Amino acid sequence: MSEYTPGAGQSHARAIATADSLKGIRRGIEKESLRARPNGQLALTPHPAALGAALTHPHITTDYSESQLELITGVHGDVEACLAELTEVHQGVYRVMQELGCCAQAQEEERLWVGSMPCELPTDETIPLGRYGKSNVGRSKSIYRMGLGQRYGRRMQTISGIHYNWSMPGVTSEQYFALIRNFRRHSFLLLYLFGASPALSSSFVEGREHRLQRFGEHSLYLPYATSLRMGRLGYQSDAQSALAVSYNCLNSYADSLQEALTRPYPPYAAIGVRNPGGDYNQLSTSLLQIENEFYGTIRPKRVVRSGERPLHALRERGVEYVEVRCMDLDPFMPVGINAQTARFLDVFLLHCLSSESPADTVAEITALGENQHLVAERGREPGLRLLDASAPGGSRLMSEWGAELLDQCAPFAALLDQAQGGQAHAEALAAARRTLAEPDSTPSARVLRAMAEKFDNRYVDFMRHQSEQTRQLLLGLPYSEAMAQKFAAEARDSVAAQQAIEAADLLPFDAYLQQYMAAEQIRV
Repeated sequence: MSEYTPGAGQSHARAIATADSLKGIRRGIEKESLRARPNGQLALTPHPAALGAALTHPHITTDYSESQLELITGVHGDVEACLAELTEVHQGVYRVMQELGCCAQAQEEERLWVGSMPCELPTDETIPLGRYGKSNVGRSKSIYRMGLGQRYGRRMQTISGIHYNWSMPGVTSEQYFALIRNFRRHSFLLLYLFGASPALSSSFVEGREHRLQRFGEHSLYLPYATSLRMGRLGYQSDAQSALAVSYNCLNSYADSLQEALTRPYPPYAAIGVRNPGGDYNQLSTSLLQIENEFYGTIRPKRVVRSGERPLHALRERGVEYVEVRCMDLDPFMPVGINAQTARFLDVFLLHCLSSESPADTVAEITALGENQHLVAERGREPGLRLLDASAPGGSRLMSEWGAELLDQCAPFAALLDQAQGGQAHAEALAAARRTLAEPDSTPSARVLRAMAEKFDNRYVDFMRHQSEQTRQLLLGLPYSEAMAQKFAAEARDSVAAQQAIEAADLLPFDAYLQQYMAAEQIRV
């Protein structure tokens, strides 16, 4: 395969998209969901022991909070198989929740919150941080979360979403970065098509400035919003807004992150690594504690070795896959995403990989951030224009730009259908065209319509209803004894694996942390 250079064009697209490479596309899903009480309040109980150890379980962990489950599939060559595994993991979780709810000590059965924006939240300081045991790595994960709470507030970290991990054989790091540049330019379309968080509980913004409008007595919204999760109230911060991370190549990306990981940031230095009592407040005083703190719509990723920093892994062995991070949970789908959406993502990512991808600039990076906010907060607004330096006047209609992108995706849908058989990708593209043409059919519009028609504009009541429907559906699916035994074995094995890690620790924690956080750990 010839080496890719930005701007190689559609002729190179056909060279990348061979039948064998298309059949070799792999994807996996990570799905976050809060555990909630039946009344719509956040569950404050510890991570259920029957689910295994969050540190080591291959499919069930927690993200920021003890109350925020993250359900993880393996890597799959087939969309349906990937979603089937995600469904089975949900079934196992719900069986445990049901059993706990039936215990004499329990008063209620928890359920998974199906919305990206959180359920009713308690005071910030009472949102429980994730706990991962007494090992060095487990303690460092909890301290990292403590730092996130110190820096951004714990509420922001209760937002949930879908992460879609994607790879194709034969793709180089340079090609993956070309994909990422195009994805960042065009991901506004995904926010419009699949954004499902136009409203939220007023408890989420308690004590914060915001520009939301009242929607009933206890809810807030923006009338044309698609994904408040991806807007100014979501994964944003003043500190990170100053970062202009370049995706022109692995070196420029790594250098940008290295600067943020090693440069002290005065407001975080004021917090300090430790409090006067000696307990840790955060891992470091730099702009980013670790690589994962950098929020983005998409990330270059590589599986890391034990004790290895992600940036070191990327620099040493290159990009292995990309992680799409801008997808909301779809509250109308039992596991938050369906096969048609996954197939559209495959088409969209293949288009991003195979199309011309000029180098990014600081000006473009700034414009892309503004476009993200525009579509997140006003995406269904008639006549909405987005920034585009190449267009007359420096802007263009979002609807026209989106239609152009969908036209450009058509050859890639055809290639995927030719390689895999059937017309599923063409059908996914046709559905996207209909949604673009009919803003009232978007998930965000459907959420607002359902809230208004059936739930007196109450976000929490709507999501409680959807969450209960999902719970009943998943508990009603066939669940064999073999599935139950497999689930129980994975939980037992994860506990044993965590105990082995704890027993193998040789360094005192302070020494471990100093070694892990050393600047040389992120260099090659």
